[in-house]
Parts: sequence; structure tokens; C-alpha cells
Amino acid sequence: MPELPEVETTRRGIAPHLEGQRVSRVIVRDRRLRWPIPEDLDVRLSGQKIVVVERRAKYLLIQAEVGTLISHLGMSGNLRLVEAGLPALKHEHVDIELESGLALRYTDPRRFGAMLWSLDPHNHELLIRLGPEPLTDLFDGLRLFELSRGRAMAVKPFIMDNAVVVGVGNIYATEALFAAGIDPRRAAGSISKARYIKLAIEIKRILAAAIERGGTTLRDFIGGDGQPGYFQQELFAYGRGEQPCKVCGTTLREIKLGQRASVYCPKCQK
Repeated sequence: MPELPEVETTRRGIAPHLEGQRVSRVIVRDRRLRWPIPEDLDVRLSGQKIVVVERRAKYLLIQAEVGTLISHLGMSGNLRLVEAGLPALKHEHVDIELESGLALRYTDPRRFGAMLWSLDPHNHELLIRLGPEPLTDLFDGLRLFELSRGRAMAVKPFIMDNAVVVGVGNIYATEALFAAGIDPRRAAGSISKARYIKLAIEIKRILAAAIERGGTTLRDFIGGDGQPGYFQQELFAYGRGEQPCKVCGTTLREIKLGQRASVYCPKCQK
């Protein structure tokens, strides 16, 4: 599933080609996504100028003059720019054609993504209860420490909770916990303030590095500019179960936490 850096990479790739452009028409070939695409999307969006392309958590917000398109890439979706009129292949469900001659094309083989319309996106039911963005000053180790008090759940699913902080998915939670030296199985409420401060710093560092390198390409995700990311070459723990730790050489262990695969070093992480 595309995580925050992949979604931010997509935003950065498509924004320069969308902002300031007017939509000529919207072609919807299949409305059956996680939630049905609104039947009047073409009427609402056509003729409008796109003002700005933003991101909130893993949602892309394509803000027009009146209203905002909320898009989520789901498990296998991508948005990329193509020439308007380019014949569509299977799973290419939506084209947003621009007066520039380009089209923003949405592809989603599993149809688990979303394209919704809202006049007030930040108060939409999907976004209103989200926690702070991880790369802002609203998120820090003190927040993690305070929210974790009395929590018996493991620290990894705790930091993956979007009410705590958005965008720390499985890949980056695994990597941040490794960098901070914290065992992902430890109870969230048992971790000290100092260690949470370290963890928050590592979350910010790793996410920023992944965004700078274009995200982590896994399975069938491709960035909005058609170029894959390269951060996967720098992974220390994620996807490396039963391989030697790059720091100490100990065999990395792979377990299940919250129904997600989790890899950690029994020597480096306590």
C-alpha cells in the first residue's frame, strides 16, 4: 500500500501540471471504488480551475475554485499524467482532462481507492478525526509520551494509529523503531519520555528522507511522474526478516503485530 512518502511524491509530481489549469472534462469508466465515485463529478469539476494540490495524511486534495476532489490511492492505485485521449487500458478508471492537453489518469487494479467530492474537505468524515502531520511542529515525542500513558497495546500499532499521528505506516514504523532502538512489541505505556523523543525524531528523519528520495517502491506503486522511488535500498528492517542486521549482524526476527508483518533486531531493539 502506498504510504505517506509515496503519496507526497505523487503530489509533488502532479501538482505543477495541475495547479492553474482548467478542467475540460472528466471521464469515469468505472465508479466502483471503495466508495462509488459521485455520478455528477464531471458536472462539478469540469470548467473549474485547479487552485492547489495538497495532501492530508494519505489523501490527496485537489482543490478547485468551488469544491475539492479527495483522492486515496488505496492498496494499488496511482495517479499519473498522460496525453489527453490516450486509449485507456484495463483498470484505468478515471481521466481528468485539462485544457493543457494533459490528463490526470487514475489507475487502481483492486479498486480499493477513492475519489470523492467535498465542499469542506478538512471537515469530511474521513479527515476530521486524523492526528497531526508527522513533519509538523504539532507532532513530537511529548505527544507520543502523553498519549501512550496507561496504554498496554504494543508501541508499533500505537504509532501507526492515525489518531495519534498520520502517515506512519508499516514500512516507516518498522524503520523508525529500529533506528530508535525500540522493540516493536513493547507496551506503549512502558516507554520513557526520552525514548519517545528519540522515536519522534527518527520518524521525522526517515519520512523526510523517503520523500526526498521519491518514496519506497513496492509491488505496483509508481509515482505521479512515472518514476519509482529508491528509498527501499536503504531499509534496515522492513522486509528483511531472517537476514543479518546491518548494524550488529544478528538475525532479524519477523513476527505479526496487529495482523501486520513486523521485523526487528533482538539485539539492537530493547
